[in-house]
Amino acid sequence: MENKERDEVDKMKTKFLSMWHNVKYSWALKSKTSFSRNSPVLLLGKCYHFKAEDDDNVSEACLEASDKDSVMGNIEDFRKDFGSRIWLTYREELSPLPGSVLTSDCGWGCMLRAGQMMLAQALILHFLGRDWTWSEALQLQCLDAETWTTAAAKRLVESLESSLQGTLNRPSNPVSSARARTQAPGPAEEADAHLKEMYHRTLISWFGDNPSAQLGLHRLVHLGLTLGKQAGDWYGPAAVAHILKKAMDEVKDPALTSITAYVSQDCTVYSADVIDSHRASKDGQPSAGTSDDLYPPQNNPSVSALTLPDSHAVIILIPVRLGGDKTNPEYFNFAKRILSLEYCIGIIGGKPKQARYFVGFQDDSLIYMDPHYCQSFVDVSTSDFPLQSYHCPSPKKMPFTKMDPSCTVGFYSRSVQDYEKISQELSQVLQPSASDKYPAFTIVQGHGRDYDLSDSLTPEKREWPFIRDPRRTITTAGGFVLL
Repeated sequence: MENKERDEVDKMKTKFLSMWHNVKYSWALKSKTSFSRNSPVLLLGKCYHFKAEDDDNVSEACLEASDKDSVMGNIEDFRKDFGSRIWLTYREELSPLPGSVLTSDCGWGCMLRAGQMMLAQALILHFLGRDWTWSEALQLQCLDAETWTTAAAKRLVESLESSLQGTLNRPSNPVSSARARTQAPGPAEEADAHLKEMYHRTLISWFGDNPSAQLGLHRLVHLGLTLGKQAGDWYGPAAVAHILKKAMDEVKDPALTSITAYVSQDCTVYSADVIDSHRASKDGQPSAGTSDDLYPPQNNPSVSALTLPDSHAVIILIPVRLGGDKTNPEYFNFAKRILSLEYCIGIIGGKPKQARYFVGFQDDSLIYMDPHYCQSFVDVSTSDFPLQSYHCPSPKKMPFTKMDPSCTVGFYSRSVQDYEKISQELSQVLQPSASDKYPAFTIVQGHGRDYDLSDSLTPEKREWPFIRDPRRTITTAGGFVLL
């Protein structure tokens, strides 16, 4: 009887705390992010310059090439690129999360949301390519323009639905208006744009906040239970990396059978294990299909995600620790070099107990997407659900000095050949300098089992991934204001 009363009290406390978090995170502060005109901005491997030839015309940017792999652009290009990234935040009014009475992840699910955003970026690279941008990204309204509440968010969704309904009453062909333009796209371009928009909407639906969504919050919380994590607990970046891998291992959507995930062990990437992941199917058996088998028939035309017949793409997740209590300044340049790579899918980390999804930098500040904003539930099972709440119009910045040392770095490798190129390039990035004697992680040949790794480490212990086994030796193979 006493235990039952205690359980009831705990449930009431949980509900009140959840209600408080819903109110607390339903407000957006009136703050704007300042960017310098004089320094380049790096966003997931793309470089943008804001310095205009004429200060009165900020849309004109300098096009001085500094790197053949960089894309130079103006302010609008950066805004469109940033606004096209998938933004996943706290949500309320959900169905109860597994093993709990919670109907919201406000106040505790920020690292799961950051992990979802990093995974979503990998899927964008896989299905749409790095150059893809959302056509409506520049129409997003800045959330910092006013103070928002849940009711205001609901009114926004209602207005969007009304606007969308008006659009649906027009001719059904989404490219009919484009035909009237002077330079109308051809049938191939129209089909490609339509297909990519289908992938865009389908990709977001995989992260929906309902129990059936394969990469949604309910699924991640369910998988977290197997690691000893409960809904309402704090999830670290290493634990989230392992949850994301389990989620990718168990997805059932045919479109996701061509991509899997790999998590490094003890701060070490084992190349043979990554290559095996490229060549293995979801059940661990060697893949013997063709590229036509990797996608549903209707998804084949003009998609940039076609892989080699015997290969699966791999999302490489590397939990690291960049210092002790604070991030060691020697790792700042490492983080910059990592975020300058186009196959980097970002870094999940943040400040202590406040997760962030880092996607770029300018000078000595990180650029990130913030999950700490509570929005209402969106039913992604409908074919015309509003997309605006899944794209962030407001980039945020944070000094490197405030970065928590515990984080997970992510990369996307399309094929074995891609991985060989990636491993060679990362080996150069990881070369220790005179001041930095300890690389953030290492890449070695062979399998993890070849080094007698202990499988007894829990995800919590993996939060300290640089604690190594001294018995083994490893050879390394190598909306904003302009100032």
